[in-house]
Amino acid sequence: MEHEDAGTLDIEEKQNAIEPAAEEVPWYEEPLPPDHRSGFVAVVGRPNVGKSSLMNAYLGQKVAIVTPKPQTTRNRLLGILTLPNAQIVFVDTPGIHQPRHKLGQYLVATATSAVPEADVVVFMVDVSVMPTDEDRMVADLLARKSQAPVLLAMNKVDLLRPADIQPHTEAYLALGQFDDWILISATRGDNLDKLREMIIERLPFGPRYYPPDQITDQEERFMAAELIREQVLLHTYEEVPHGVAVVVEEFKERRPDLTYISAVIYVERESQKGIIIGAKGEMLKRIGTAARREIEHFLGHQVYLELWVKVRKKWRQDERQLRYFGYKMP
Repeated sequence: MEHEDAGTLDIEEKQNAIEPAAEEVPWYEEPLPPDHRSGFVAVVGRPNVGKSSLMNAYLGQKVAIVTPKPQTTRNRLLGILTLPNAQIVFVDTPGIHQPRHKLGQYLVATATSAVPEADVVVFMVDVSVMPTDEDRMVADLLARKSQAPVLLAMNKVDLLRPADIQPHTEAYLALGQFDDWILISATRGDNLDKLREMIIERLPFGPRYYPPDQITDQEERFMAAELIREQVLLHTYEEVPHGVAVVVEEFKERRPDLTYISAVIYVERESQKGIIIGAKGEMLKRIGTAARREIEHFLGHQVYLELWVKVRKKWRQDERQLRYFGYKMP
């Protein structure tokens, strides 16, 4: 009798073993609320108004590098914010300005190309100062190119003096016709929830475009180069930042907890090379240490970083060299 019970149990165990496990539902087939919205939100404005800071604030981590230097952002970057009722794909763009070289032309063309494709446009300005010619240039571009709702986000309200609130606000509202406007602070967080709701209300109904755990479309190699360039901008002054490009030549996982990165910092003149290297290599060492910490924070593990500095004369004026550095006209 005991033998028969054991045999029955063996058969049941075998049947359970061959039954297929329940398959996970792919992210694009997960059920969503019927009023789920999704779309691309172009964040545009002149240099240094806080576009990258806004996107980083919404994502809760650094996806776009941020420095006080103009034209820090050189590429069109996607930041993906997935919420239960919406997926907002922020498109961070270079600052729109009057270009003085081919790199500048690339930056403006990259920013301009994002406008017609957007479902919503956030026009960011620095409300702590009166509108500039570049703000007017952006407003004119939106009037000509945008078919989407345009929200005027007046950033840096934390720097705005009470006496300037009305004149500055009225001056920016006079730049064009906007679907709505709001005063915000990307760094302090003022009214960011309200702006997010204004964006969601204007997005079309639709599914998610990206997995819910994805926050950017950029590869780790690109982010490493950007984080190195960020530290060059933060540690140097005068003419150096604008003439800097970074190329990651090696990006290898030595161990699951260690990545080796070798990168070259390119500048346009020997004098700039000397500034970045510094006396006895001290400046390059400081840049490397700070960049390594940022990359380790991004990757979540240890990084061994080697940096080199080389000169490529007038690379910002050379289309072939611009393509080598990854700046291709859209």
